[in-house]
Amino acid sequence: MKIFAVGMNYIRHNKELDGALYKPEEPVIFMKPDSAVLNNHKPFFIPDFMGRIEYETELVVRFCRLGKTISRQFAHRYYDAVTVGIDFTAREMQHRLRQTGQPWEISKDFDGSAALGEWVSLDKFRDIQALHFRLDINGKTVQEGCSSDMLYTVDELVEYISRFFTIKTGDILFTGTPVGVGPVQEDDRLEGWIEDRKVLSFNCK
Repeated sequence: MKIFAVGMNYIRHNKELDGALYKPEEPVIFMKPDSAVLNNHKPFFIPDFMGRIEYETELVVRFCRLGKTISRQFAHRYYDAVTVGIDFTAREMQHRLRQTGQPWEISKDFDGSAALGEWVSLDKFRDIQALHFRLDINGKTVQEGCSSDMLYTVDELVEYISRFFTIKTGDILFTGTPVGVGPVQEDDRLEGWIEDRKVLSFNCK
């Protein structure tokens, strides 16, 4: 299984991260190893040696077909389900690595850094580009977004990624986080929602 992820795909998050409103000239793509997956309500063990760990709440898409160089108009045929995921990020480490021009994957790809909720068939929704999602921590909403605000749509991302990588059944795509990222603490309870469906729940340890 490959885990594709997209950085800087919501303009207000880009300002939150870099202090400016901008759209990258091309999608910013990185990948996570399968050891990053955290699912089945398992707890997230905060790696305290990595400094401040922040949540990034995202819509995640599941691929259902083999494909390569997929055109945008046919991209919707290659995914069949969606959920909420958390792209955990060691923020201080990421800033330090970016400032020195080094690869910053280590701040994103550590074990347990890709939390996944329960998959929901896209048949349950009218439009993948009109989905509201949010994260609650300890019963309080801390981050929310709508897929209509993506700078690059899901189909555009599929077209772009499949130019470089063969997409296989079971691969997944984290589509980027909106504004509102923040830190997690021990004993936090995280719950992720798509519209009125709770699809993600786990504790931090």
